[in-house]
Amino acid sequence: MAKRPAKRAAEEPLEDVVAVSSPLPKRARVEEVADEDLPPPPPPPPEAVAHGANGSHVKRDTVADQESEDDHEDETEEDGDEDVPAVRQVAPAEGYSDLYLDTVDRARLDFDFEKLCSVTLSNINVYACLVCGKYFSGRGPKTSAYFHALEVGHHVYINMGTKKVYVLPEGYEVQSTGLEDIKVVVDPKFTPEEVKALDRQKQPAWDLAGRKYIPGYVGLNNIKANDYLNVVIQSLAHVAPLRNFCMLEDLSTRPQLVQRFSTLVRKLWNSRAFKSHVSPHELIQEISLRSGKKFSLSEQADPVEFLSWFLNNLHLSLGGSKTKPGSSIIQRIFQGHLRVESQSITARADAHDRLRFEDAEIKTQESPFMILSLDLPPAPLFQDNSKKNIIPQVPLTTLLQKYSGVQAQERLNTRLRYRLLHPLPPFLIMHVKRFASNKFLQSQRNPTIVTFNPRSLDLSPYIEPNPSVHPLNEPVVYDLVANITHEGVKVRDDSVEGEAERKVWRAHVKESGGAEGGKAEQWWEMQDLFVEKVNADLLSTKEAYVMVWERRKATKAKGRGDAT
Repeated sequence: MAKRPAKRAAEEPLEDVVAVSSPLPKRARVEEVADEDLPPPPPPPPEAVAHGANGSHVKRDTVADQESEDDHEDETEEDGDEDVPAVRQVAPAEGYSDLYLDTVDRARLDFDFEKLCSVTLSNINVYACLVCGKYFSGRGPKTSAYFHALEVGHHVYINMGTKKVYVLPEGYEVQSTGLEDIKVVVDPKFTPEEVKALDRQKQPAWDLAGRKYIPGYVGLNNIKANDYLNVVIQSLAHVAPLRNFCMLEDLSTRPQLVQRFSTLVRKLWNSRAFKSHVSPHELIQEISLRSGKKFSLSEQADPVEFLSWFLNNLHLSLGGSKTKPGSSIIQRIFQGHLRVESQSITARADAHDRLRFEDAEIKTQESPFMILSLDLPPAPLFQDNSKKNIIPQVPLTTLLQKYSGVQAQERLNTRLRYRLLHPLPPFLIMHVKRFASNKFLQSQRNPTIVTFNPRSLDLSPYIEPNPSVHPLNEPVVYDLVANITHEGVKVRDDSVEGEAERKVWRAHVKESGGAEGGKAEQWWEMQDLFVEKVNADLLSTKEAYVMVWERRKATKAKGRGDAT
């Protein structure tokens, strides 16, 4: 096998030959075109930088410093493994201020749910994607919103706290006025002039689907079993002083319970809503947390128990005192006072072994109240001639005799008498006690119908006269503004296991300003998402459970002949 000839030694080093014969390879240059997939390069010295129109740094390419730039590029290539901090854009490129705004899908936006990141479940610095409606935490690099913009291609986000809109991953703020309607839906705001116009004129509005609705008279979503909460919120949202307070006051420093209730009330009265209904999910989550899950969306509760808890917690959240009356707007609207006389019932046997009752000392005390309870007479136990249960009826004035100061009630070994005191609150809440517990059933319902006139309820016979506060022989007239009714729907009729009923709650609210100008009063019936008009004469045909009455002003009462 022949041997290969030996290699000839090089006369000159290869590096010297290349340096003389050919120049070093240079990187291709593209001026004013930046790679969108790579982070921008580190800024060069100030004397060699010029600011371009798109906010990025462009090197001045001159013949004099070409060799020094080549050396700098070689050093950059050697140190390319080091992390370069990303520089976010502070403004869009010239002529591209409305970029990606056409991808916003308003039909998929729903800001009624709790503001939690869909990835990390964090409630800090939450952003909503305006393309798909999901919530994400943060907008910087390595955040959920940043990766969502890169992976899915959704670029427009709104901060749920500041209501500022940003484009990701670039990071600049959008200054377009075309997104103002979205900011109104996130957190509606009202001016004093708009609040005054709410009771004077009822202008219809239309949602994105073209459905007509009246602001303030929209349905609340029943997520599972929160209908007891919906009727209470609907009733409180039509108490004018409380509604105006939630719309005009700055409650950003108050606890979350007050903030979320205020937001829900403003959404109910929003005339630029995307949907013709509202979901109370965000408020329910806060209520469930503060009540230790006593009131939640998964289990039905009693509206009166929830109303009492809710008013007390709103009072404390607004800085109210537990001992000082009238320390918050809740007490100034709903709190009244009554006198309670208690007398012990004692008896002894006389010489003829007959039982003699002794007159014990009467103790008197004043007690505040926010909910006035009314006791129903016992329901009949037997059927009538047509083999159907009799549904008794009782006037509301008969139930109010409890507070006349004359009719006594016996509770264990104590006799009690009640009397209302001046001044009564601007809004009076009455509770008709329909449910009572016994040894056999968890609760027994009394189906007695309470008849009443929604206008001109005179409470002066049940109030202790006080000329220094209210003139004698002057009526104290109240008008009904909200009524919560109960209906029992049978779900099981078994002789062994017994009957089972499902409780259905409805709210009747009066359209404010409806009786002015000779017009008849207009009432609305609300059951979750179902909202329809109802005749005022049919209100007393339902099983009234909670009634909210508004006190008529004295000047207004004197001018009406039906005040008595």
